Parts: sequence; C-alpha cells; structure tokens
Amino acid sequence: MPPNPFPSALTVRRRLPTRSVGPRTWILVLGLLTAGLVVVFMTIGLSGNLSYVLPLRANKVAAMLLVAYAVGISTVLFQTVTGNRILTPSIMGFDALYILLQTFLAFTIGTQALLTMGAGTRFVLEVLLMVGFSWLLYRWLFIGGGKSLHLVLLVGIIFGTLFRGMSSLLQRLIDPSEFVVLQDLFFASFTNVDPSLLGVSTLAILAASAVGWRIRNQFDVLALGRETALSLGVDHKRTVTRVLLICSVLVAVSTALVGPITFFGLLVASLAYQLSPVFRHKYVLALAVLLGAIALIGGQLVLERVFGFDTALSIVIEFVGGIVFIALLLKGSIK
Repeated sequence: MPPNPFPSALTVRRRLPTRSVGPRTWILVLGLLTAGLVVVFMTIGLSGNLSYVLPLRANKVAAMLLVAYAVGISTVLFQTVTGNRILTPSIMGFDALYILLQTFLAFTIGTQALLTMGAGTRFVLEVLLMVGFSWLLYRWLFIGGGKSLHLVLLVGIIFGTLFRGMSSLLQRLIDPSEFVVLQDLFFASFTNVDPSLLGVSTLAILAASAVGWRIRNQFDVLALGRETALSLGVDHKRTVTRVLLICSVLVAVSTALVGPITFFGLLVASLAYQLSPVFRHKYVLALAVLLGAIALIGGQLVLERVFGFDTALSIVIEFVGGIVFIALLLKGSIK
C-alpha cells in the first residue's frame, strides 16, 4: 500500500527537542509574550492626541485577537473532524467565496454603493452567506464518514476554482477604476476595521464558543476516529454537526471582519502541534490561539515600525503559510 499523503491527526510523531518542555510551560511563555506584544503595540511611539491614538490601536489589537482566536480554534477543530492536518476551512474554498461575494456586489450595485453600504448590513450579509455555504458543503462531505479525503480535497479545489473563475469573469466586466477599489477588499487588513463590528463579532464568537465549551470533552474522542468515537458512546453525527457549525461561524466572522487569510490557520495549527507533546485539545487550542496572536500583533508591529506599511501583513502570512502547506504535502506525514 502506498503511504497516505494526508496524515491523520493522531499520526505518531518523532520526538523533537522542544517536546522536553511541557505544554503548560509553552502556554505560559506564549501568554506572557502575547501580553508583552500588546503592551508594546499600545505604547510604542505614543504621541499626539492620545484620545484618538489609543482607541485606534485598541481596535487593531482587538481585531487581531479576535481573528487569532477564531482562526486558531476553527482550524484545529476542523482538522480534528476531518482527521487531517492539511485541510483547513480556507483551503476548502472559503476565501474564494468571499472574493466572489465582494465582486458580485461590486458588479451589481457598484463599488461606491458597496463602500457606503452600512457596515453592519454588509457584515451580516457576508456572514450569513458564508456560513450557509460552508454548512452545506462541510455537512455533506464530513458527516457519515463515507467520503474519501481525496474526494474532499478535490471538491474543495473545484469549488475554489469555480468561485475564482466567476470572480475573474465579473472583474473583467466592471469598470477598471472600480476594480482598483474592489482589489483592496481582497486582502486582509487590520488597519481599517470598523469599530462597530467588533462588538457584533465578539458576540458571534462567544456564542459559537459556548456551544463548543459544552462539548469540549468530546473533542479528544473525535480525534480517535468515527468508529472509536461511536464505540465510546459519542453521538458522532450530532457532535460533528455542532463542530462544523462552530467552524463555519468562526471562519465567516473572521473573514467578514478583516478579509481572507488562506494559510494563516494552517500555519498556527502546525506550529501548535509541534509544540504540544501530546494531542490534547485543551493544549493545542490554547497554543494555536496564542501563536496566532503573536504572529498577527508581532507582524503588524514590525510592518508598521520597520517597513512603514510598505506591504500588507496578510501577504507575508500567506507566503509563509503557503510554504508550510507545500512542505506538508511533500513530506507526506508529520513525524
């Protein structure tokens, strides 16, 4: 039998030197580092009108923490359900759907109307459409256990290609000046987050987290596989349905809030697996969130203070995350 190119979430890995450090220690260290970065981000170069500067920086930090939490949690849980460490919601065509939605709105109502549309209205519309799409796709693919991972990846690629092709066609039909405005919406940005959406996003993420908290003890059992989970008394179909709903809401809110970041979840989840000596969700989820916060806040800090906003943070994350994705595909297994 040829080796499985899609490693299971429970694949036995070779111990690395970092495994001598316990997960609680890593969580403590990363938590302190995150807190330190938040303090530095809020205070470095502080001058001028503080009543304007401090709220502006606080909005950026809040948005980055929300995205780190939503993407980190959703990616790890999604990989647990699929039993695969390469698949993520974004790779399954989620970001392509976001781009198609923005392009369709710009094509039908124009970029001026799109930008002047109420932020809350556009946010709710985007979240509902993306949650609906992901719910239908993921539920059909992953509930029942009858679909092979090759089919799952193929379907994700097909949907992503379809959405990008439709987006490209509409983009060629709109006015070039409107396309320039539209293009800014295709990259994740933490500098122009609407403060009024932070509260709504927080409530949606808290609601999804509350559902996950009630079934948190079943996550480790789900990682053992469908048959094992059923033999241990877990209602597999119902639990997986809830997990997929949680993932759909978290990713939809994150994408609608700041824009698409395709490989960010894969990057932080892969690092979290490497730092945790045991596959326990209470450790891996915490590590993924903290690593995501460090990557976003630290990256934005370097981007602003060193490179002077010469590039978008999402482009750097996509570049590094893309390398990790290719490395996982070529490696064939996580050791």
